[in-house]
Amino acid sequence: MDFSFSPEQEDLRREARAFLESNPAPTDQQLGRLGWVGILASDDFTFLDAAVLFEELGRVLYDGSYVENEVGGDRQKLLTAYALEAVGIGTRATELALAYASTREQFGRKIGSYQAISHSLVDAYVAVELSRSLAYWAAWCDAEGDEQAALAAAAANAQATEAAVLACEKSIQAHGGIGFTWEHPLHRYYKRALWLESALGYGREQRAEVAASLLSS
Repeated sequence: MDFSFSPEQEDLRREARAFLESNPAPTDQQLGRLGWVGILASDDFTFLDAAVLFEELGRVLYDGSYVENEVGGDRQKLLTAYALEAVGIGTRATELALAYASTREQFGRKIGSYQAISHSLVDAYVAVELSRSLAYWAAWCDAEGDEQAALAAAAANAQATEAAVLACEKSIQAHGGIGFTWEHPLHRYYKRALWLESALGYGREQRAEVAASLLSS
């Protein structure tokens, strides 16, 4: 099985990232002009195409109803979509931490050189990358109509939302006092990650679904 994105999907990712970094709070009209509204209802796109957008929207902390509008009332798709959004959040929180730890000095050394910081960020990075693999698998299963789609969605949601929370917490710790300030975006990423973690059931509930599915097979 090849879970890699196609060149066209990677082009969509680059387009989405460039646009969303300049317009982190796009209107429905802007999203419509880009052809993103109704993407899951179109025969020209699959869930893997939408997955790219869901992840990038999480990365810029988009605050709107696009994801819910696109997915509708399908809980399985909404597990998967929230997992992808959480991957975007976890990725951005880790990026912010790494950038800060690479420039901030304490006692004449970059703080990233201290094990307390570096090991903490590695834990966050590993958790986010694992969640990325699971979220992409869930998106692929949905796009292909694979029989493991429900199992993959539950596994992805459990890992990705918890990883996003962990990445935000580790990033806030790495930033020190500035990470708690109202002006810094991390507190907003953290709040969204906490909401995603509880939206469809906490990780322990998702893992119970996974265990039940595996044991009944």
